[in-house]
Amino acid sequence: MRAWTRTVVAVDGPAGSGKSSVSRAAAKSMGFAFLDTGAAYRALAWLVLERGIDATDADAVTALLDDWDFRISTHPTDTVVRIGEHDVTAAIREPRVTAAVSSVARIPTVRRRLNEQFRDLLDAPGEPGVIAEGRDITTVVAPDASVRVLLTADPEIRAARRAGELTGVSAEEVARQVSERDRVDGQVVDFMTAAEGVTTLDSSALDFEGTVEALVDLVRAGER
Repeated sequence: MRAWTRTVVAVDGPAGSGKSSVSRAAAKSMGFAFLDTGAAYRALAWLVLERGIDATDADAVTALLDDWDFRISTHPTDTVVRIGEHDVTAAIREPRVTAAVSSVARIPTVRRRLNEQFRDLLDAPGEPGVIAEGRDITTVVAPDASVRVLLTADPEIRAARRAGELTGVSAEEVARQVSERDRVDGQVVDFMTAAEGVTTLDSSALDFEGTVEALVDLVRAGER
């Protein structure tokens, strides 16, 4: 068990569950840092594409981590992602990166090495606590976090919420993308079932503010 130097909150969940936006808002309201672990995988996928590397070539992708200069700010309202001198905050959200990130994230050696980076970021000095969201954060990255939450919602609701974030994409296509993301990512880690000690927060009947409030309440309860 790792003895964290500050309150660590781990939030996992399927695509479209609102992990990022809810965690970010909760961190802001509590004066905590916010860590988007998915941004690291996206940054690596961006680098893979920039270097013209096959995203399924495990050795070549892993080798990029030997000297990659990845930095991410953990302020909940000012998340900036850099690789070397490149600000890739916007670029990692491009469709081409989204299409490649699952292949990169499925590589076991990549996951192991990035997980170590995440743990260092979680334990960095600064705010009194940090809310981290992402795949297997509650079970692999920080199984000993102060509070562990599986944020979920019904599939059709998750698809509808994701559709509201995108432009130029039909609701049917978004639903297909969410379903496919669940299927692919589910081959790597079980993010649909709460592990022992993980609290399930189902936001199907909650609006955004209600979900944020529910997460904050769970964190406050876990700090007692």
